[in-house]
Amino acid sequence: MEIEQDFTSAPAAPETDLSTLLIGLLKGVQYREQSERQWTALLHLQARVRDYVAVLNLELVLDEAEGYAFLKSRPEPAADDPTPRLPRLVARRPLSFPVSLLLALLRKKLAEFDAGGGDTRLVLSRDEIVELVRVFLPDGPNEAKLIDQIESTINKVVELGFLRKLKPASGSLAGQGNYEVRRILKAFVDAQWLAEFDARLAIYQSALLGAASAPEAHDD
Repeated sequence: MEIEQDFTSAPAAPETDLSTLLIGLLKGVQYREQSERQWTALLHLQARVRDYVAVLNLELVLDEAEGYAFLKSRPEPAADDPTPRLPRLVARRPLSFPVSLLLALLRKKLAEFDAGGGDTRLVLSRDEIVELVRVFLPDGPNEAKLIDQIESTINKVVELGFLRKLKPASGSLAGQGNYEVRRILKAFVDAQWLAEFDARLAIYQSALLGAASAPEAHDD
């Protein structure tokens, strides 16, 4: 008896899946937790996704272990490379010092958390995040204003996608919720970045100490 195997019986991934994946990635970071079906489709179609986005001078960053994927601009050619420089589709956004500081502190906290070998989700309260930052900022006469500034920084980091505000538990006060540190932060803040930031932070703190110890000017 002969058995004829039909190699065409397995349906190819529909084009709608590829279109949905590309549109989602162009909008922002995609997480496995958002949709297991979409994540499975991305793993299956990642070679085609890479080919498509390469035309736009982009590359796919996919971390299967951590469960996230995003697009970033391909490295620019070297100065002596005759390859033409293409416009950037993903714009670079300069970060303020408070935002950079909070990102570095959250990255360090994530590294410490991972070293502990506990849960995979690092969740911090609003007060814990405020305390992380405030020790690096100069004290002022208006404590409430300082807290407002830190909360504004937290909101900016949420907007950038490195923190996710969790729904408050029943009975908790508004604005006193918890935040999950998104693990995609590891892809943007590596050990070298942290080392360089530590050097910049030391310069910044020296400048603050110098300004605080300088005598005040008085009019004669």
